[in-house]
This record gives sequence, C-alpha cells and structure tokens, in this order.
Amino acid sequence: MDVTAARTFPTLFVWMDCAWLVVLAAILLWRRKYLAIVVGLLGGILYFLVDYGVFFLALRTREVTGADPFPLLLWLSMSYGFTNMAWAWLLLDRDGRGVEWSLLVICGWFAVAFMSASFGAGFPVIRIQRGTGAYHGVMALILAAGYGALIVRNLAATGPRVDLLRLIAIGVGIQAAWELVLLLSGIRPPSLVPFVVNSLLETNLGMPYLFLIHEALGRKRAPA
Repeated sequence: MDVTAARTFPTLFVWMDCAWLVVLAAILLWRRKYLAIVVGLLGGILYFLVDYGVFFLALRTREVTGADPFPLLLWLSMSYGFTNMAWAWLLLDRDGRGVEWSLLVICGWFAVAFMSASFGAGFPVIRIQRGTGAYHGVMALILAAGYGALIVRNLAATGPRVDLLRLIAIGVGIQAAWELVLLLSGIRPPSLVPFVVNSLLETNLGMPYLFLIHEALGRKRAPA
C-alpha cells in the first residue's frame, strides 16, 4: 500500500519556521541543554541524508514543486529533524519539565503554521509530496528490530526494566503532534491513513536507538 504524504504551504512558512528554530535553539542554550542541541542537529543531518539522498535522489519518491529541492529539503529535514530529536531527548532526560518542553514545541509549531496560513497569501506556494510504498517495510523492520531488542532485554532482566510504553508514547506522540498541526492548518491534505501510519512509524522507529544512546551517555556522565 502506497501512502502519499503531501504538504502545500507559502514560502512565508519556511522563513517563519527558520526564525522559530533560532528561538528554540536559543532557549536550549539558555537552559544549557547542549546535548539536546547536538542530537537535534545530528537528527536533522540524518533526516536530510535520508530524505534528499534516498527518497529524492535514489528512490525518486520525493517530489518538490515551487522551490529548489536541495535547500528546501535541507530546511525541511533540519526543521522536523532538529525539533523531533531534541524534543525526544529532552523527554528522555526526565528533568521534571517535560510538559514545558512539549508545550514549547507544539505552540511553536502551531504559531508558525497558522500565522503563515493567515499572512502568507501573497507569497509563492510550495508543494512537496512523497509516496511511501517503497520503504515502509524497511522502516517497519527498523522499528521491530529496535523494540525487539529492548523486549528481549526486559524479558531477560532481573532488575529494572526499560519503560517501553513511555518510549512508544514519546515516539508516537511527537510525530502525532506534528501531523495534527499539519492537518489542522491545512498544510497536509485531510487523510486519516498518512496521519496514523506516520505517527506510528516515523519518529517512533528511532526511539529504541535514541534511548540506548541516551542511556550510554548517561552512564558516562554519572559520577564514579
């Protein structure tokens, strides 16, 4: 089954989102969340390598109309790659401010999407889309391998176990929030299937691996 994920938005959306990313990065610097920034940047780079290198160049499943694909997909990847990965990392930190971090990101997304929809009528329109039938099986395999490893670890554990429900809630919740903003603002065409499939797969597939990295770095930083 091919699931087509499309977006249509004015160029004002791009510029407002760039400004929002700067504000978010500044807040993270203020709160000394340096690892979240690094993870967010690495996440954006990884998303770009996959989106531009694999989806656009190799598989030809990504289409861009109204803009140069390279800078447009670089922005797109850094935007949701940075926010999604940094947000997930902050929730893994369990610093007692998960609600604040979550509301900060969601409010930023809503503000950018709805303000650009209201004030972007005179700006050129960009349309992007990608069909997902060529790679959803691979994504599902990555998800199953990651969670499968943690399930086996929990079954073998005699002490504390990984909170798998919390990992799933973070992964699904982050992507679902992003998809909901796109739907409500009219950027994403109304369709239930892309919303459900993307929410279950796209950010969630990376959560087991991000958890293991977070755990390993936490052990290194722990006092002897």
